[in-house]
Amino acid sequence: MPEPEFATPLVVLDLTGIFFFAVAGALVAVRRNLDLFAALVLGGVTGLGGGMIRDVLIGATPPAALADWRYLLVPVVAGLLTFAFHGAVGRLERVVTLFDAFGLALFCVTGALKAVEYGLGPLPAALLGMVTGIGGGMIRDVLAGSVPVIFEGVLYATPALAGALVAVLLDRADLPFAVVATGGFATCLGWRLLALVRGWRAPLPKGPANV
Repeated sequence: MPEPEFATPLVVLDLTGIFFFAVAGALVAVRRNLDLFAALVLGGVTGLGGGMIRDVLIGATPPAALADWRYLLVPVVAGLLTFAFHGAVGRLERVVTLFDAFGLALFCVTGALKAVEYGLGPLPAALLGMVTGIGGGMIRDVLAGSVPVIFEGVLYATPALAGALVAVLLDRADLPFAVVATGGFATCLGWRLLALVRGWRAPLPKGPANV
């Protein structure tokens, strides 16, 4: 089993993605007029939930979020900053959405590559990359009493899966880490931003359901 290192490129990307996601998660609590504890919880689960699911599934236990103090500190700082300056953060709606897209792109790459490190094949690793990207947001939405956004036609999981798959395939081609990470990141981020700008959505059922 790979031993954790202090500041590998993968760890740096992971922590950056956690911060972006935690800001978006804490902002959900603020907009629902919840307290500081709720902001920290929703920020924490958004930032850490997907990675913890991944680590448990690949046998990387205890999960990095529990074994490394940095993984706990980053979402706490993000939650506190968002709660304290929520007025300014809330007005930067497009910036927060951009942060979320960056977090998704970072997480799908780091999740997939960590799964590869633990011996998974290309498709399972790509699926775990997707789970790393969307898992925290799903937990956040359930805790906040909402249907997870990925089930409402938002193109979110698909770009994450595509980015993760590109990263895995580039890694199997023995390309440098920078090329692997950039390729997967750009694929996910580009698709997600195009979906936001052009209003692309996944198909939804037409007409009333027959129940």
